Amino acid sequence: MNKCIGITAGLLLTAAVSYGQDYSGDAFRYSEQPVTGTARFQGLGGNHAALGGDASNAWGNAAGLGFYNRSEISISPSLRMLNNSTNYLGQTTNTSKSFPFVGSATAVFAGMPNNTSSRGPRRTVWAISYSRQASLGNEFVAQGQNNRSSVVDSYIENANGTSGANLNSQYDSGANIAYPTTYSDGYTVGGLTAAAYQHYLINPYPQDTLSYFRYDDGVPVNQRASFSSSGAVSQWGVSIASNFKDKFYIGGTLALSHTKYNYTSVINEQYIGGRVFRGIQENNDYSVTGNGINLSVGAIYKIDKSIQLGVTIISPTWTTRSYQETTDQSLTIDPIAIPRLDNNGNPVNFIPDLKTIPVAPNDFNFSISTPLRLSGGVTYFLGKSGFLTATAEYVNYGGMRVNTNYYTAGGDNQAFKQDQTSYVKSIYQNTVNFRVGGEFRSGIFRARVGGAYLPSAYKSTFDLLARNGDRNTLMYSAGLGVRNDRFFADLAGVFYTTKTSYTPYYLNNSSDYASAALTNKYANFTLSVGAFF
Repeated sequence: MNKCIGITAGLLLTAAVSYGQDYSGDAFRYSEQPVTGTARFQGLGGNHAALGGDASNAWGNAAGLGFYNRSEISISPSLRMLNNSTNYLGQTTNTSKSFPFVGSATAVFAGMPNNTSSRGPRRTVWAISYSRQASLGNEFVAQGQNNRSSVVDSYIENANGTSGANLNSQYDSGANIAYPTTYSDGYTVGGLTAAAYQHYLINPYPQDTLSYFRYDDGVPVNQRASFSSSGAVSQWGVSIASNFKDKFYIGGTLALSHTKYNYTSVINEQYIGGRVFRGIQENNDYSVTGNGINLSVGAIYKIDKSIQLGVTIISPTWTTRSYQETTDQSLTIDPIAIPRLDNNGNPVNFIPDLKTIPVAPNDFNFSISTPLRLSGGVTYFLGKSGFLTATAEYVNYGGMRVNTNYYTAGGDNQAFKQDQTSYVKSIYQNTVNFRVGGEFRSGIFRARVGGAYLPSAYKSTFDLLARNGDRNTLMYSAGLGVRNDRFFADLAGVFYTTKTSYTPYYLNNSSDYASAALTNKYANFTLSVGAFF
């Protein structure tokens, strides 16, 4: 148990902070879809609403499947290449990583034509598809010298107002595990804070035992925060589409979605000239899995041989099995000599046997609904030479919702829902994405170019990046392909850059902590091959 010596410390920030978690970021993470589809559609800038005859229609506008007059099987392996440039405290660090995956696999079954009746569909088409809707892999490092604060200051702010006896009660010495605890006033003290107290990283003032200080306060801190994630949002779908007089096409897809996401983040600090600690390390491991269901319907209408219009609506993905979240944390110290009082009240220096204290794993169940999507588009055909196509997609990010039945008291579940709805409304805004593309044909050869503008889903009040428009994304794409009566092969590359930020920890005074500015450069290459039967 912690028995510390009172030592005069520097300026402390004594106001408590709330450790309630914002899950709206989870809903957004699993909703963002910069680029999906086969190589053909990716080369055109993304999934288009007024274009048919492609496996991408199975998770875009299913009406486009009605253009098939023969069956097809296809697969689209992809390679996602990421290069991150991170600027933190004036120091730039570059990281890169590649993620191979299967972007889609689809079987399309074209029914027999109806040549006996002028009423009803001319042909009905079925499809079974697998597609990756979002890739969640990422990796970056933020490092630099911090002359203002340490992550330990965030533990201090969390502990202020709580007694040392309470912090001791949050630690099981027999099992060597720290626990987060919510006290009767509704205030939560995190498990890392309890671990920091046992490590003597935070210590109460002798004259005010509800306020805390840290040793080595004021010395420069070399900080290194690393982040690595993996996972995806994928879905299996069953689609049906009908062709009416080669003029009007209608279709729909019922899809089952699966989400799997994992990340590891590490905050390592080295104290320059530290006399009590050389440094510390905070480890965070997070994983979540969940399933959902969504429905989409769409239509395409041919005005004439040159122009066709399309519209599709994709429902929110509703959770069918609660998202299961698990968080594992630990805190490790590298001590030099820690001052304390022995059993006789005399000051001594010691080095503890336990250098690492884990936090009890936190399991939590929640459900989400992703945004409604509504798309409309137009395609203009250049005879047999190709076509031009454009799509506008409305995304209702403000309609994302997060719920839970985790708490025993129904009022707590309702309060959680209200808090998450408030987070969504304060952070996110509805957007309209624009995609354009063109395909040019010569015999069996195809060439494609495309682009997309994806405005930021964050409100301008969210951060400086959002205010400056730096969170908006421009995508560029190009592709080549060959196609004959028996098979096809397409290759596409999609390139775009995003700007984001990462904050290792927060303090009450924003001038006392730093955020990293990230420039994320993506290159996505997809090869689609298929055969007709």
